[in-house]
Amino acid sequence: MKTTILIAAIFFSGLTFAQEKKQDTLKTKSIEGVTLTKQVFKKQSDRFVYDVAASPGAKGNTTFDLLKQTPLLSTTDDKTLKIVGKNNALIYINGRKTNMDAESLTQFLKNTPAENIQKIEVITVPGSEYQVESSDGIINIILKKKMSDGTSGNMRMSNTQNKYNANSASFSVNYRKDKLGINANLSGGENINPQTYILRNGTDKMQNESVGDIDDPNKNLGGYLNIDYQLTEKSNLALSWNSWANKSYNSTIDLYNTLIQPDKDGVMTTKHTWTKNKEDSRNYNNSVNLNYEIKLDSLGSKFNANAAYLNYKRFQFSNNNTLVYDNQNEITTGKTITQNIPQIINNFSGMVDYIQKFKNDFTFSVGGNFNKTKTDNDTQNYNYLFVNEQGEHIPNVQPDPDFNHFIYDENIYGAYLTLEKKFSDKFSGKVGARYEITNSLGTADSPTHEIESQRHQRIERNYNNLLPYLSFNYAINDKNNVSYSFSSRMRRPSFWELNPVRNYITDFNYTQNNPFVKASSTYNQELTYMYKNSYFLILNHSYMKDQITQVPLQGYVKSVDGKIGDQNVLRYIRTNFGDKQEMSAMLGIQKSLFKQYLTLNFNAGVQHNINNGTLAQDPTTGDTFVDKEGNPLIYRNNIKSTSLVITSNNTIRLDKKKTWFLGVNYFYVDKQQIELGMLKNLMSLDLSIKKNWNDWTFAVNLNDVLRTNVVEIEDYQANGNYNYIKNDMYRRSVNVSITYNFGNQKVKKVRDIESASDAIKNRTR
Repeated sequence: MKTTILIAAIFFSGLTFAQEKKQDTLKTKSIEGVTLTKQVFKKQSDRFVYDVAASPGAKGNTTFDLLKQTPLLSTTDDKTLKIVGKNNALIYINGRKTNMDAESLTQFLKNTPAENIQKIEVITVPGSEYQVESSDGIINIILKKKMSDGTSGNMRMSNTQNKYNANSASFSVNYRKDKLGINANLSGGENINPQTYILRNGTDKMQNESVGDIDDPNKNLGGYLNIDYQLTEKSNLALSWNSWANKSYNSTIDLYNTLIQPDKDGVMTTKHTWTKNKEDSRNYNNSVNLNYEIKLDSLGSKFNANAAYLNYKRFQFSNNNTLVYDNQNEITTGKTITQNIPQIINNFSGMVDYIQKFKNDFTFSVGGNFNKTKTDNDTQNYNYLFVNEQGEHIPNVQPDPDFNHFIYDENIYGAYLTLEKKFSDKFSGKVGARYEITNSLGTADSPTHEIESQRHQRIERNYNNLLPYLSFNYAINDKNNVSYSFSSRMRRPSFWELNPVRNYITDFNYTQNNPFVKASSTYNQELTYMYKNSYFLILNHSYMKDQITQVPLQGYVKSVDGKIGDQNVLRYIRTNFGDKQEMSAMLGIQKSLFKQYLTLNFNAGVQHNINNGTLAQDPTTGDTFVDKEGNPLIYRNNIKSTSLVITSNNTIRLDKKKTWFLGVNYFYVDKQQIELGMLKNLMSLDLSIKKNWNDWTFAVNLNDVLRTNVVEIEDYQANGNYNYIKNDMYRRSVNVSITYNFGNQKVKKVRDIESASDAIKNRTR
């Protein structure tokens, strides 16, 4: 398979150069044979720019589909977008970061038509002016700016079939009259996210396997309202309100568990249990932002001020049941764990930016931000024992309660300074630095905890960070360009990661969040070479210190008082897990051929990962893990891996009138070592057909045609522990959509503003 792909890559590269040579010879022909085209993909200073308006076939796509076809961008799970195959990217719209949790953002992008997008900026190494949560790269979507007064909008409906059927719809409208602009959107959908799991873990002396399904029904409804008013010729006032709601009731986990282990006499015994979990949850995300902007001169100098408020609420109730079978395969006893896990986040934010431009192509920027956040997590757990499948409780036995009220307060003060200079038509550079002060306090009140020292905990953490940035861009000539960037960033833990709660998969298999997680640091270097704005080579090195991730610890639990449990347990613990390096080299082509009948977007490269982490103790409880004889078990990941990464997104125009388009998209990611073990290779072939007819667009998409996009992770430890995960999310699907554009398509878009609370919103994901 790899050989075939490489041969195809070489063929397309050769075909491209041949086509270029052929087009050069056509320059001597008559003017009727010349096709003038804009540069679709180019490098500008600190970012790559993809001109969507100049790209054929963009009409009728969703924003998410368009992002998947953008050079340097890819997705393997159809949810999160990656830049150059690594790390998840943050989504901005006209310099303003989107304000939704990950699931809501995905649904929003999939429901939003792409007709109004002018270009997409890919910022692989963000500068100092971006708040530090932007360490993973930024995708900035620039909307078209149209000048005429009037009203316009679009409507879109779609239906998707995988294991289940799903539907969605959206309605957008834009209005402008003189100094007033209004932009509104309403979108929603209903779907069931299906998953099939195979979970295996154990040692050389015991085996545990869980097989079954997870179904997560979702209903989404959300939208935004942006109002922009021009106070004077130089100043504007804007008010933005965003809202998104999700309801997921009757989400189920249905797993059949088989445990094989020796009894006290050393005889191997088999125990069967059945996990039947049910969860009801809903979340609400509301934010409002007030922005004032004034232009200071004709060169582009300006002053910006923002004030914002964010309120995020999540309510989650789960009922986790474990049924125990006897030798006749009949239920004998069981256990129920009920959990009530609410989370409320309130954030007040402010941000100012001052940008001064000079006639000698010098730009001076300075700014600051303040964020005050409080999260309230009042978790309640109850453990019940029952005697039959109907869940009848054992008489006179009270439930075992477990309460934890975790409150987290955080204040962030930040300031940045950047200097940018264009020395000549060929050479430009930018330097900057951001300084941030973080003061945080977490208090955990657990009155039912069996250990006195952990009933009332106070976690105070204050730290300062100086984060430098450097970049330069050199245009050797009109065909060759080289650039370099260095950035020092940090990643604070998401608020849900800090909430010390367990989410149960089975009775002895669960995830554990961690209030002791601290911010991690990232250092990025990138060297880029581009030829004719169509061919590029990107060399990247990233070093992550104290990376935040999820680590599996398993064995018999040894508590801080020296007691050892009688059951093998597997905990997926959120924690800081050592250091990691990623090195990559990516070759790419973005080119239109045969008078734009074929648009080729091809990337191929290698990525080398160096992992260096160990974990011996659950940082939330102090528990350690031992084998049957009491020997300590330590999880280690110091494995290196080198993998091949390929993405190919191709659009074929089928007629002269530009009304029929065929899409052929493919990605392949070779096996690579991640924190949980060795992730086996992933690939997907997606096909689409689209018809544009007047103001209507009809499209059919076939995703993961070969059903090869299934996650498998396998890990073997030197101490005998092993862990295996196979997760099928039914990504093979058929999607049918209809889009209609109406009104005056020359309406000027409302000015989009970066909210003061955008960095905080990202951490609710």
